[in-house]
Amino acid sequence: MPPRQSRRKRPPLDAGRLNELALAYVGRFATTRSKLASYLGRKLRERGWAGDRQPELDGIVERLAGLGYVDDAAYALSKSRSLSGRGYGPRRVRQSLHAAGVGEEDALAARELAEAEKVQSALRFAKRRRLGPFGAGAGDQADRAGRDKALAAMIRAGHGFQLSKAILSLDCEASVDIEFLSEKA
Repeated sequence: MPPRQSRRKRPPLDAGRLNELALAYVGRFATTRSKLASYLGRKLRERGWAGDRQPELDGIVERLAGLGYVDDAAYALSKSRSLSGRGYGPRRVRQSLHAAGVGEEDALAARELAEAEKVQSALRFAKRRRLGPFGAGAGDQADRAGRDKALAAMIRAGHGFQLSKAILSLDCEASVDIEFLSEKA
């Protein structure tokens, strides 16, 4: 017995409905031009097109960007603040912006912010994950495998090797020297 379809097939999209979908999407999510175009393309593949001529996805995206509903630079800056605040490093910020389709020019301020915050961000990550001076065994150099895992976690989070190693080698939370760590970064 074939599986029952629980949903009715939705009608194909036309120009008006495509505009409504685009507006609903930007009203609900912070997005980039690239992500909006990808969303609209997916909706077209799922539902089909009923219009007379080909849909103008780029025109819709640019119109919404012109109205200020889509702003790649503002998205990039917000994403950078969010990731840095959660303890992720500059490399992870760059990867996230690239995945979101943010161009180099729009990502410039976001990358500069991530670079300026890299030491504080690395300390936030170590504190949140209880690594290095913030861990239960702070100052304990006996567990080489634990140190290697902590170093790998910090590098995956987008922090540089030298900075990560310097933070993990600190003895206790009181010995954190921001100037020393800035030199290592």
